Amino acid sequence: EEPGAIVTLATGVELPAPLRVEGVPILEPGADAVWFTFPGVAHDIGRFHTLDGTFTGWYANILTPPLLEPGGIWRTTDLCLDVWMAPDGAVTLMDREELDHAEAEGWVTPEEAAGALREAERVVAAAAAGSWPPPIAREWTLERARGEATDTP
Repeated sequence: EEPGAIVTLATGVELPAPLRVEGVPILEPGADAVWFTFPGVAHDIGRFHTLDGTFTGWYANILTPPLLEPGGIWRTTDLCLDVWMAPDGAVTLMDREELDHAEAEGWVTPEEAAGALREAERVVAAAAAGSWPPPIAREWTLERARGEATDTP
């Protein structure tokens, strides 16, 4: 735990296929990722890598602000929308069609969908201004997370 954030090392991420942005792999099956969860914030951040450990960028998962409960239990809802930022600063808004589908099916309310769009737009604007991702997501490299990993909360 860090002030205002929880840092988690996800080892050997299980994926059916590489996650890609514009055809480029950003997270491969079996690769490690460093996740940053911020209580009260409507997105978390993944620091992504390829299987050989090469850093590929930051992934914001738009969600309901996580509720952290005793025993290390987190409760949140993924709101489908994602933001990707490559190391060169290029930003991509992802999965808008998934959010639209979830709203059409009634899986998210119109208010939740609108909130997800606002949060994604806020992240995109902050990335363009150079203030996103926050310092913690830049400072906690994969090597640091591996070096400080522990199985106890």
